[in-house]
Amino acid sequence: MSSIPERTLTAVDLFSGCGGLSCGLKDAGFRVIAAVEIDAKAQYTYALNHPTVRLYDQDIRKIDATELLRNVGLLPGELDLLAGCPPCQGFSRLRTRNQKTSVKDPRNNLVADFVRFVTVMLPKTVMLENVPALAKDGRFIRMCGQLRALGYKLIVHVLDAADYEVPQRRKRLILLASRIHEPTVAVRSIRRVTVRDAIFSLDAPSKTKDKLHSLPEKRTPEIRNLISLIPKDGGSRADLGPANQLECHKRTDGFSDVYGRMSWDSVSPTITSGCHNPSKGRFLHPSRNRNITLREAALLQGFPKDYRFDISHGKEAIALMIGNALPPPFIAAHANALREGIVAIKKLIL
Repeated sequence: MSSIPERTLTAVDLFSGCGGLSCGLKDAGFRVIAAVEIDAKAQYTYALNHPTVRLYDQDIRKIDATELLRNVGLLPGELDLLAGCPPCQGFSRLRTRNQKTSVKDPRNNLVADFVRFVTVMLPKTVMLENVPALAKDGRFIRMCGQLRALGYKLIVHVLDAADYEVPQRRKRLILLASRIHEPTVAVRSIRRVTVRDAIFSLDAPSKTKDKLHSLPEKRTPEIRNLISLIPKDGGSRADLGPANQLECHKRTDGFSDVYGRMSWDSVSPTITSGCHNPSKGRFLHPSRNRNITLREAALLQGFPKDYRFDISHGKEAIALMIGNALPPPFIAAHANALREGIVAIKKLIL
């Protein structure tokens, strides 16, 4: 690590959600000084885990970027990193199958607010993370042109978070831009973190004091029996044969991961907002006859074991926050790549 104090490296987190991006930025040595988030439950969760960050709990479209910069005591050009993930549901793979619906989704226009903040703040570096489909959207292409006009050098890649110590497959677009150096993506990790690495050591939900881990699940006897029949460690409902299939599963050839088990020595599938429900994907525990818990989902997303969620928000709301979060190790790897460039320039100046 550099001898330059970490407090000199400042970051602002736009569209912060429950705080996965800020976790990664902090792990890379940035001091997150402000964050913006509109959702009340995500705001509460963010504040639980990042109490020293100035949180703007409002619609980003109503925030004056000049005022925010002034409030954190910086001038244009002084912020080290502006990072964010504009809500991506409008660009998601399922939504973009219907191009008309996707194009009209108002969330897509929030990319313009991200570049509005860049234009006002002129941060030294910029990071934007999103779904791969964003790369083909005209608004994103226009944003890239605006960044270049502001003097930024930029790179855009679609990468798998599993290559950066996140124990799940997760293809994501990442844009890195800099006014002061040539940005590069982080080097891939030598080894992959597996499901076993992430969750094997946890106590059983019935024996834990962790309320997130012990939230009960409700299944009908028919579904509990179906789950018990699915082979351990990577098994699928397809292994059961027609006699043991649910009638609804017999009528479809798609969504083959539904009611599937994770494999201990592989990475998990993408953790989505449906991660609490085996009918939404391959979210069954590798060896227990149950779905993964929300604590296990958070760990597979790369959150630390002590990351706090308020269970009064309910399973669906917490699963949505976890599924929408940015995996901290993935963010930390690429934020650190930007950090190294900033530190190198600061050394030259000093």
